[in-house]
Amino acid sequence: MYNDLGNPDRGKEFIRPILGGDKIPYPRRCRTGRPPTDTNMLSESRVEKPHRIYVPRDETFEELKQGAFISGRLRAVLHTLIPSLIASISADTHNFQGFHHVDNLYKEGLRLKLGLQEHLFQKIPFVQKIQESSEGMLRYDTPSILSKDKFAWLRDDEFARQTIAGINPVSIERLKVFPPVSKLDPAMYGPPESSITERHISGQLNGLTVQEAIDKEKLFIVDHHDVYMPFLDRINAIEGRKAYATRAIFFLTQGGTLKPIAIELSLPPAQSGEPQPSKVLTPACDATSNWIWMLGKAHVSSNDAGVHQLVNHWLRTHAIMEPFILAAHRRMSAMHPIFKLLHPHMRYTLEINALARQSLINAEGVIESCFTPGPVSGEISSAYYRNHWRFDLEGLPADLLRRGVAVEDATQPHGIRLLIEDYPYANDGLLLWSAIGNWVESYVQLYYPDAGTVQSDDELQEWYHESIHVGHADLRDAPWWPPLSTPRDLANILTTLVWLASAQHAALNFGQYPLGGYVPNRPPLMRRLLPDPERDAAEYAMFLADPHRFFLNAMPGVLEATKFMAVVDTLSTHSPDEEYLGESLDEGAAPWTGDEEALAAHGMFAADVRRAEETIERRNADHGRRNRCGAGVLPYELLAPSSPPGVTCRGVPNSISI
Repeated sequence: MYNDLGNPDRGKEFIRPILGGDKIPYPRRCRTGRPPTDTNMLSESRVEKPHRIYVPRDETFEELKQGAFISGRLRAVLHTLIPSLIASISADTHNFQGFHHVDNLYKEGLRLKLGLQEHLFQKIPFVQKIQESSEGMLRYDTPSILSKDKFAWLRDDEFARQTIAGINPVSIERLKVFPPVSKLDPAMYGPPESSITERHISGQLNGLTVQEAIDKEKLFIVDHHDVYMPFLDRINAIEGRKAYATRAIFFLTQGGTLKPIAIELSLPPAQSGEPQPSKVLTPACDATSNWIWMLGKAHVSSNDAGVHQLVNHWLRTHAIMEPFILAAHRRMSAMHPIFKLLHPHMRYTLEINALARQSLINAEGVIESCFTPGPVSGEISSAYYRNHWRFDLEGLPADLLRRGVAVEDATQPHGIRLLIEDYPYANDGLLLWSAIGNWVESYVQLYYPDAGTVQSDDELQEWYHESIHVGHADLRDAPWWPPLSTPRDLANILTTLVWLASAQHAALNFGQYPLGGYVPNRPPLMRRLLPDPERDAAEYAMFLADPHRFFLNAMPGVLEATKFMAVVDTLSTHSPDEEYLGESLDEGAAPWTGDEEALAAHGMFAADVRRAEETIERRNADHGRRNRCGAGVLPYELLAPSSPPGVTCRGVPNSISI
């Protein structure tokens, strides 16, 4: 269980619920053998940096990877330590004073970056030495989101485009019922219907009624209402955090792009069962409503950033894969053909997950301090695992169908038709899903020609049984677990695992700094609700007098922003020893298998991956694909398989290695 995220020995503020069990279900993790804490026998004692957290020796980072990771951590420490020290002696640096101060993080040295004066360096002279010797390490690289059009993030079409070609392209769904309806208990959270009405959006549907737009499959939604609503009272009680439960509705235009047409921002009801206080925003028509609309988009992006990090990235790739990796090591011989297939897709995952428990998802770690959910982060992740996660729907085609953004169509190459034709993540993902599926099916057929060979393989059956009944014990009785009786069953299970470890993780991880490193584009947390003259007339007057500063002060301050940027910069970095999808699996002079047929099948897989990359390059040059090509539009390369080392916003490693 995840019983080492908190540290009750340090005080009540460091106590966190144990993730795993009937009350707070969660996948299991690798055991470490550490003793319990002094104050709670159920909590495991922690190992803090710089001490290494235990993982099995054959799962630890190799020397080159370790060096690259330490280098990235040093860079992150410098990026966060210096602003912290400066802030401790200068109250003027807590908030960004203007967009130019944000820009200076990328362009200037440390002094200009934080608006420092010489006397501050005199108070902390060792910082002066760092400034002189490490100037390059104290600058942030310019994120890709600013590289082609510095002001693109302000536009509604870019806000919408990022739902299908950004860091989190897996939350958007087709809107099937209007108004949207919550699944939360109405006795506690009030009437389930959204406050968005036809009046709010009817003028933005190109002459269609709402029902006609639904019937023509033109309306889509990013709905985080039910994710956040049960936790909002606790989130908004945290100093410096203010959040809503958000919904955003989008209309699919004739040009194949999306446009936002309504945002709903909701707070919990004052009393159980009462209606929720909600604000519905529509695209701006004057200066004041334009700033309110911008703040609304920022709250939607902040909600989305939390769901991306806690659910779609951490839970649905990192945490979900760990039980399958542990069971593979415990139940299958290293010579087993399925272990050989999975081995490159398990590389470094246990260590990176252990490091995440040590400093990312722990109490007051990076996730809690940088993202809106704060101390309830683990509970939000667990709630999704309990209520929504299903292994049988984690493959790409099944996920697209579940979200309603695709329909079954036997005439299409992948058996489905995308309703958003130019959906970069889905378009490119289907290429890699198909390549992985063909490779896995060919490999499985070499060793499992019929159902009998699958059913009689004790190691294989024990691996799958342990993965479910031990690794995912809280959901072991769910009826949706796929059977493992035939070669087709085995190929489907393995294809899903390889997809999650490689392409899915790459799509959700390696764009974090390039696309999210400019905090105003995608703030990980918000510090103010919308200005409201009835709630706070003085604050509303401040907003009217200086909306620019109000907007920036609603965002993370300098400390939160630089800490967040430093961490996602490290997480977005490819190591020099990265192994990419489709590359040779040979280790030195020894081939990974002596089976010539398996080697030939992998050669065909490598060729499929190369063709997929060539197709992606052509798509990025196709001006008919407006969601990835055009004036100031970033190409979508997160699923382009190859990459050099560093922060590249592309590259699909075999495994969850960062």
